[in-house]
Order: sequence, then C-alpha cells, then structure tokens
Amino acid sequence: MPNSLSIIRLHAIWSTKERRRSLSKSFRFELFNHIKDYSSENEIDLDIINGIEDHVHCLFRLKSSQNPAEVIKLIKGESSFWINKNVILDDKFEWQVGYGVFSVSEKDIMVVRKYIYNQEDHHKEVSYEEELKRIVKNRG
Repeated sequence: MPNSLSIIRLHAIWSTKERRRSLSKSFRFELFNHIKDYSSENEIDLDIINGIEDHVHCLFRLKSSQNPAEVIKLIKGESSFWINKNVILDDKFEWQVGYGVFSVSEKDIMVVRKYIYNQEDHHKEVSYEEELKRIVKNRG
C-alpha cells in the first residue's frame, strides 16, 4: 500500500469570460476530447467533462500531490490556448477568472456524472446563474 492514499473527487465549474456564449456546439466535442487527452498526458484523472456555450463542468479525482487550483489552472490554460489556435472566433477566447469546486462523495458520483452528461437538457430549463445558486445552496 502506498504511503499516502487520496480519494478526493471534485466537481468543478467555470465560465467563459463575461459569460460570452463562445463555446459553439460545432467544436465543443473536439475541445472536450482535447481536454481529456491533455489531462491524461498530465496525470489529471478527469472522469467526465461537458458544458454548454458559456460554461464547463468536470468531475475529476485529485491525487495527493495535486491541488484543485493547479489542476483547473492547467486545464483552463491549455484549453484557451487550444481554442485560440484552432477555432476562429470574433474575439480572443478567455475563461472567466476563478471557478467553483465542490467535493463529491462516493455515493454521489453517478448522480454528478449524469448531471454533467446532461448539461444541454438541464439548461433548457435552468439558467447558469440559477444552477450555481442551487449547487451552493445544496452544499450548505
């Protein structure tokens, strides 16, 4: 058994700068695949990632040597670089400063996975602002 054991799962959320609807459906799938590949190459245990035009959700497992701020910084940095290099947008793409991150218990992993997977359907009824309010309220 290793000297340190860490089973920390986190649900992270971040938005585009000024919540611009920059993440077009036409390239989101490719972007999320790139983020998955990048995460794997950088020993980030990314379980699932999804989002809509103005924000992203992901579920990842943190290693004992990692911290949420650094993992999210790496993903946001690489993904904005990739978008600006590979996607033609009217303006330079940027993520909003900051993020939300919430712990996920083992018993809730499937619920969170389903929630992230169904982002498009979810946001047909609930705004991003309302979504964040609900998540924060449910976390106490």
